[in-house]
Amino acid sequence: MAVIQVKDLRFAYEGSAQEVFSGLSFNMDSAWRLGLVGRNGRGKTTLLRLLAGELRGAGQVHSAVPFDLFPFPVPGQRPAGQALLDALAPYTEWEAGMEACLKAGTPGALAQYADLEHRYALHGGYGARGRLMKEVALLGLDPEALVRPFDSFSPGEQARLKLAALFLREGRFLLIDEPTNHLDLQGRDRMAGYLKGKSGFLIASHDRDILNEVCTHTLALERQGARLVAGNYASYREDKRREDEHERDRHDSLLAEISRLGRSAREKAAWSDRVEAGKTGQGPVDRGYVGHQSARMMKRARSIQGRIQRQIEEKEGLLRNLEYASPLKIQAVPHPSRTLLRFEGVSFRYGEGAPLFAGLDLALHQGERLALSGPNGAGKTTLLKLMEGALSPTSGSVWRPRGLSVSTLPQTGAHLRGSPRALALERGLDLTLFLTLLRKFDLPREAFDQEAGSLSLGQRKKLMLSLSLAQPAHLYLWDEPLNDIDPESREQVEELLAGASASLVFIEHERTFLRRVATREIEVGGLR
Repeated sequence: MAVIQVKDLRFAYEGSAQEVFSGLSFNMDSAWRLGLVGRNGRGKTTLLRLLAGELRGAGQVHSAVPFDLFPFPVPGQRPAGQALLDALAPYTEWEAGMEACLKAGTPGALAQYADLEHRYALHGGYGARGRLMKEVALLGLDPEALVRPFDSFSPGEQARLKLAALFLREGRFLLIDEPTNHLDLQGRDRMAGYLKGKSGFLIASHDRDILNEVCTHTLALERQGARLVAGNYASYREDKRREDEHERDRHDSLLAEISRLGRSAREKAAWSDRVEAGKTGQGPVDRGYVGHQSARMMKRARSIQGRIQRQIEEKEGLLRNLEYASPLKIQAVPHPSRTLLRFEGVSFRYGEGAPLFAGLDLALHQGERLALSGPNGAGKTTLLKLMEGALSPTSGSVWRPRGLSVSTLPQTGAHLRGSPRALALERGLDLTLFLTLLRKFDLPREAFDQEAGSLSLGQRKKLMLSLSLAQPAHLYLWDEPLNDIDPESREQVEELLAGASASLVFIEHERTFLRRVATREIEVGGLR
């Protein structure tokens, strides 16, 4: 157990006038299971890369333990077991060198062998393969499959393999960036159970279930810097809500007090002016007394003005750390038909492969929010494309009512070209509504005219959500809408859908979102 100290960390990307971090400071314990959270664009991945040494910034990082970063590159064509081990330490190189030294048998070669053997043992070379197989099994994968090429595994399986390898090295503090991407519900449950049995890592994740189940501490990157608290994400979020409510109440109270003081100051100043004017009125007047009264009133007016200024300064200090999450809007429109989709005996296969669906009957009615669940590869995205009409069934029929307008949201934003503003204009959307949605998702105004490809993954997903929400539609088809977006934005989408009458079919792997949003759920893996 050791304390890791970060002091006055500063960083800006080359060519950017905006600093990602300015004076960021916090301490963490190397034995914690620490969750890293914050709105998109707040610098979570940047912080992990700074700690790992991939980026260089100003400030100090003091740690008695070295860092390892997830994800890391793995050669795809090599057997997965060997590729994973060599990605973390040059085991194969050391083994080949030791074998060559033994064959040479010279004193110099034997001395080199001793050096290589020492490094091999120091990095856990002996027994590494057995330990890797054990870790892989804990994550629900077949250890015997490690002889397969690494790139033959699905993206979700590759993530689990990398995580298993990362925990082989002892005495390290792990920096884990979004390990649940591409994982289905079962894979996420496996990973949560696995991480609960480990310690000594900082995990950046948007999955609230993982953060709540796994983490003992939370590091939040807020508007005014870092906040480190004991407890999981739910306890942090509740504390933050109470603080935000207190700041709003204090803000409103100060506004009322400033208004009251302003009226009082104006009254005192007007009274002073009237009294001063009385010195030149008709009849006998004690001009010294009147002047004294006028000066007292003016002094009190100036005192009140000073109090007003102090109250204004205090008010300006409030709300700076408030995380704004304004309610979203959706352009859902009703359709004359109660039924929006009907599948009758639908079967589908790719090429000569086994059918993903066979004889599928399904009906979707207006106002339903249907969740498609199932393991990776079960055909959830294919089913969405059949609903959209982008694919045709191998057999059976898909019925849609005449004039049905559909808004889609794909998994990634790799297809986006142009700035957010240009994309909205190209699609004929209400520009004011669209830009308002972006701001409610905490996207900065300067991003409105940036190339979409320069945005972070989370910002691109928010752009895609805003494009879909701003499109008037009878039916919304969303493929993993929460990927890469921060927990606060997930809550915004939940609140929107739970209170709207929009018709929606979606794929999502976060249980919290499913519980709050879905009115019906079907297991796609069981449709074969």
